[in-house]
Amino acid sequence: MIDDQNFQGRKVLIRVDFNVPLNANFEITDDARMQAALPTIQKVLTDGGSVILMSHLGRPKSGPEDKYSLGHIRSHLGAITGKVVHFSPDCIGPEAEQKAEELAAGEILLLENLRFHSEEKAGNEEFARKLSLLGDYYINDAFGTAHRAHASTSIIAQNFEGSKCFGYLMRKELDNAEKVLQSPGRPFTALVGGAKVSDKLLILENLMNIADNILIGGGMAYTFIKAQGGNIGNSLCENERLDLTKSLLVKAEEKGVSIVLPIDSVVSGEFSNDAETGVCPSDDIPENWMGLDIGPKAVEEYCSIIQESKTILWNGPMGVFEMSNFENGTKSVAHAVAESTENGAFSLIGGGDSAAAIKQFSLVDQVSYVSTGGGALLEYFEGKVLPGVAAIVGDHSS
Repeated sequence: MIDDQNFQGRKVLIRVDFNVPLNANFEITDDARMQAALPTIQKVLTDGGSVILMSHLGRPKSGPEDKYSLGHIRSHLGAITGKVVHFSPDCIGPEAEQKAEELAAGEILLLENLRFHSEEKAGNEEFARKLSLLGDYYINDAFGTAHRAHASTSIIAQNFEGSKCFGYLMRKELDNAEKVLQSPGRPFTALVGGAKVSDKLLILENLMNIADNILIGGGMAYTFIKAQGGNIGNSLCENERLDLTKSLLVKAEEKGVSIVLPIDSVVSGEFSNDAETGVCPSDDIPENWMGLDIGPKAVEEYCSIIQESKTILWNGPMGVFEMSNFENGTKSVAHAVAESTENGAFSLIGGGDSAAAIKQFSLVDQVSYVSTGGGALLEYFEGKVLPGVAAIVGDHSS
């Protein structure tokens, strides 16, 4: 555990997730991921250690690209830590090694984007070894990339036997996920949205073993509705998944899990915020119209179930919440989750779109926990082993 360690005089290599959004002027538009890493950074610095930070930013295709340089976030990092931040224009090699060597206690060194080297995503052992030369202790605090077996998230840990642990953010993410997986208060309601059933298939199957209610929203709802013989007009549908969806419904019934589909939908003839809208039963959508949000009756039913729940997991929006005409379902559900939390429920918000929605409706402080890792949390709930977690846990020094 990080609290059991004293980092005085140590050079600590920390994998953070500083993959933050930048605008056209390379200004950070949301620094939540950087803020989330501060407790771990401060712990090392307060102990009298020095911090070497490594991260990726964006998806550079082949080698260095200025728009993906971590140099753009250097001054902001200095501002939020109150420290001088040194910068290495490469994450490995002689210059990086020299800067790490010269780093004094209480100082920070930010390394250039890991993904400027293709070896990072390939999980290359030699690349991981070169990174490991920079520090004498390794902390993984990047939950957002814990599901990737990349050089800096899992392979590197092999070089720090007995000298590695999770950071505070990683520990918090895992503790909150475990709370839902292992000991949820009842009733436990999962809200699962998004476009495709296929994207959420494994999580749905796993949730059937632990949830009492699964509320379905987003485009994936219409595959379920068509599988039951409903008319869904021009709504999103995975026709090749209809039999599979039917079997999920049967399985849920056998396990006594209530899968709830939206009784009505907000529909439109076009995927546009300016198009004409209407409301109709979700299983009777006119031809050439499509469902783009759950309707008022569905909102009422979903909110009622949420407000009676003691544990809530939310992964995926209820509709196209980015457009104001189709945000009501997601917004209403978000407020119901906040209200239920205020009344004592535990609410875990999956990263990605769910986190974006909670932020858009200014409810971040009114839910129990908002995950910083959409894909990682999803895979954790699918029952998969996360490489970035296994690399630390295997050493029993997390």
